[in-house]
Amino acid sequence: MATFVKIEKGIVNKTTFDRYVPAHKNYVRQLIDRGYKAKTGYWGEFGGGMLIFEADTWSEAEKIVAQDPLIVHQCVDYELHEWCIVVE
Repeated sequence: MATFVKIEKGIVNKTTFDRYVPAHKNYVRQLIDRGYKAKTGYWGEFGGGMLIFEADTWSEAEKIVAQDPLIVHQCVDYELHEWCIVVE
């Protein structure tokens, strides 16, 4: 499996964003349960975060991101990247 990173920038007010955080966390837990080795978090400064996960293909990674409640409810802009790890 390849590792992918979704880098997010918040685009809605905090009240709106916070409404969808529990659903986002539940979604990430589902990804973990399904073997995608997902991790999510936010930047120490205001306004964004990151989701790291594994997927077999770029297409699968795009589908995973598209189902994230933060994307579904248009709370963030994002970039998706395949992360080629060179040292662990």
